[in-house]
Amino acid sequence: MGDHAILSASSSSRWIHCPPSVMLSQKYEDEVSPYALEGTSAHALAEYKLKKLLGLDIKDPTNDLNFYDEEMEELTEGYASYVTEVISRYESPAVFVEERLDLSDYVKESFGTADCVVVSGNDLHIVDLKTGYIFVDTKENTQLMLYGLGALTLFDGIYDIEKVVHHIYQPRRCNISTYEINKTELYKWGESVREIAEKAYKGEGEFSCGEWCIFCKAKNKCRKRAEENLKLAQDEFTLPPELSDDEIEEILPKLDELELWTKDIKAYALERALKGHRWKDLKLVEGRSNRKYRDEDEVINKVKELGFNPFEEKLLGITAMTKLLGKKVFDENITDLLEKPKGKLTLVSIDDKREEVKIDNVKEEFGGK
Repeated sequence: MGDHAILSASSSSRWIHCPPSVMLSQKYEDEVSPYALEGTSAHALAEYKLKKLLGLDIKDPTNDLNFYDEEMEELTEGYASYVTEVISRYESPAVFVEERLDLSDYVKESFGTADCVVVSGNDLHIVDLKTGYIFVDTKENTQLMLYGLGALTLFDGIYDIEKVVHHIYQPRRCNISTYEINKTELYKWGESVREIAEKAYKGEGEFSCGEWCIFCKAKNKCRKRAEENLKLAQDEFTLPPELSDDEIEEILPKLDELELWTKDIKAYALERALKGHRWKDLKLVEGRSNRKYRDEDEVINKVKELGFNPFEEKLLGITAMTKLLGKKVFDENITDLLEKPKGKLTLVSIDDKREEVKIDNVKEEFGGK
């Protein structure tokens, strides 16, 4: 097997809903986004923290990470604590961190890596760390269900497993949730996926648009996606003369996909223009930019010659201060001096795990009028 499965568990929601998208995407190059690099760094740090709590010998990867900040430190610390809480429910569980799972019994040439697998007696746990802002639902999550099948392939003959428990730890969306499924039901679902996977591997089946489009490499040029979004715009925004609240309520859930699609089209058009393509009635121009020092050392020396201090004193950030003082000293002396400001109010789906803000409290807590 190579480093990447054509039908990966992480992209399963897409290829299950839209089987031909797999072959359509093959012509496009893989692009590593800053978000992907951040996620990779977070998982490496989370693996270190969890293994350290389990008493395993592992090197601290912090200095080698592509991305690191205070928030990542907090969310990986929370993840490791959450997993150890799951582990503590059992007397002598088997724990596997960053466990590679063979999924080929159900999906051709497929495999994946589970963040953590915990097995004890009748229970099998799959714990998955999500670092993104896009809400990930635990219920019938196809990635975790495939991981569950892969783990059953390894352990069902050794342990008398009856249920599989899926966990998602997604702190940026206040989403820490579980979903239980009976082993028999999971096996039954795996059988239903096998036929879909065969179609996807061959590039067969029907195109379908939905939230799974967001990570599809063909999303910018997919005709089906364009047709669906253009139809939405035509159908929903030509209602005369004013939209009612009921009509707006029906439109709102669809706007995120429409907005994503328009951003994707614009990004694709800009990329093509940067490669020399000329779009009719459009041109490339320079955006606004800010002045910067050509040579900072030269500026520093010049300002000192003029008799001024070129630097300003700034309090260290929380992460840097923690490193300076050490975590124990920081917790004992500085933690009580910290606060977490209220976040900006925003509309989200009713399924979002965050607590609803009552409108009567808005003025008092958020400075509303």
